[in-house]
Amino acid sequence: MMHATPQEIYELRQGSSPLLISMPHVGTRLPDDLMGAFSEVGLQVDDTDWHIAELYDFAADLGASVIRPFHSRYVIDLNRPADGKSLYPGQNTTGLCPLTTFDNLPLYRSGSEPDAEEIARRLQVYWHPYHAALQAELARLKALHGFALLWDAHSIRSVIPHLFEGELPVFNFGTADGAACAPGLGEDLLALARHLAPHYPAVLNGRFKGGYITRHYGQPGQQVHAIQLELAQRSYMQEQAPYALQASLAQQLKPVLAQLVARFSAFRP
Repeated sequence: MMHATPQEIYELRQGSSPLLISMPHVGTRLPDDLMGAFSEVGLQVDDTDWHIAELYDFAADLGASVIRPFHSRYVIDLNRPADGKSLYPGQNTTGLCPLTTFDNLPLYRSGSEPDAEEIARRLQVYWHPYHAALQAELARLKALHGFALLWDAHSIRSVIPHLFEGELPVFNFGTADGAACAPGLGEDLLALARHLAPHYPAVLNGRFKGGYITRHYGQPGQQVHAIQLELAQRSYMQEQAPYALQASLAQQLKPVLAQLVARFSAFRP
């Protein structure tokens, strides 16, 4: 079996500011050796964080570093802990190597689900290289500036009954209930979002409090401040296949998003 190089697993663009933007669910690639295992539903990679890289194309203007994977979350979810432990005990969620879609449909052909050995292989090939790069970049930024800022960028369909009730707010900020960043930072961003765009519902530490990346790397005592933003996809795109970007919506959202990230980037501990 061929061994993937880091260059085939993720892309890292290094910037000059203290900010790193992580986009762990933008990948759409499925490896050739797994194509036969996925169901017809799985091959559609429906639960991708579509168009996030385009929405955040202002990152370079902020001097931000950006890290993003090439492979789908269906291969392995980079925002889950390596031991597969649930981030939301008691609630429906998807795992490290998910077996179902957000709508609870099977991702694999019957009998082709990954076993423990296959999960361990995917950890080695995909998960560990991404996290090693993310950790190294945070360390580089911290060495340069004395602190680092991590923005974990996500999006999701607005209505997914299997995962949450009702319609999701547009802006879902997560700070692990305040543990992942300096006190008041999440509240400041929430207030700014409501001021800039009162027509976009916004919440802090609601259904999405931040995944593994926010919770693990956000260590304000160690001068790493992290926040997750989960965007409801209705704010910028078509929520059904082919998941097209809606340019007029995106043009309204992007200036607000850019100001939110700029405010976070300007934070000094």
